Amino acid sequence: MAIVERTVLVVAAEGLEFDGIRKQLGSGTAIAWPGAAFAHEVTRGSVCYWLVANGPGPRLVKEALAEKKRVQLMVSTGFCGALDPELRVGDIIVTSNLPQASLPFKHGTIHSADRVVVTKEEKRELRNSTGASAVDMEAATVEQKAREWGIPYLCIRVVSDSASDDMPLDFNQYRDRDGRFSRSRIARAALSQPFTSIPALLRLNKSCRHASEKLGVFFANCRF
Repeated sequence: MAIVERTVLVVAAEGLEFDGIRKQLGSGTAIAWPGAAFAHEVTRGSVCYWLVANGPGPRLVKEALAEKKRVQLMVSTGFCGALDPELRVGDIIVTSNLPQASLPFKHGTIHSADRVVVTKEEKRELRNSTGASAVDMEAATVEQKAREWGIPYLCIRVVSDSASDDMPLDFNQYRDRDGRFSRSRIARAALSQPFTSIPALLRLNKSCRHASEKLGVFFANCRF
C-alpha cells in the first residue's frame, strides 16, 4: 500500500463535476464533511484527494470550508462559461501556479460571479468589462480560503459552454432558499416549454459530460 505524502483538497460546486475525475482517479469513498453536500476521498499513488462540493456561489463554499483542514494544496475546479470567444467546450483553463501537466491547457483568468451568466450578450459585456477568459461562481472564494489557511492555491477549470452559447433557462430563477439549484423546479420550467428548453438542456448536458471527461483526463495527467 502506498504511503500518502500529500493531501489535495479539490473544491467544486456540484458532485457531478467530479464524475470525470473519479472515473480517472477512482470513485473513492464517501467521507464525513460538515457543511458539504458531497465529499469523497480518493487516493492515487502517494496523493490523497478530498473532493468536496456544496453548491454554487461564495456562501455555500464558505460553509463547506468553515473548518481549516491540514492539506498541502487547495484546488478550485469544475465547469466554467467561456468569455473568450476562442475557447471551446472541453478546453482546460489554469489560472496560476501551473501544474506539471502532460496535456495542453490554456492559461487564463476566471471571473467569479454570484449568479449564472445566462446569455451570450452578458458574456460579451463581462468579457469587455473584466477581460477575463471565463466565468464561474466559486473560484475567488476558494482562493480566499487558501490564503486564510496559508496554503498554495490552484485553479483548474473546464469550459462547459462557449461564449456564443445561451443557457437553456435562466437558472438563477430556480435556486432554493439555500442557493442551490432546484432540479425539480428546472424540470418543471423545461416542461412548460418542451420544444425549446428540453433540447437545449440535453445539449448542455452533453457538453457538461464532455467537459467532465476532459477534466478527469487532465487531472490524471497532472502531478500535484
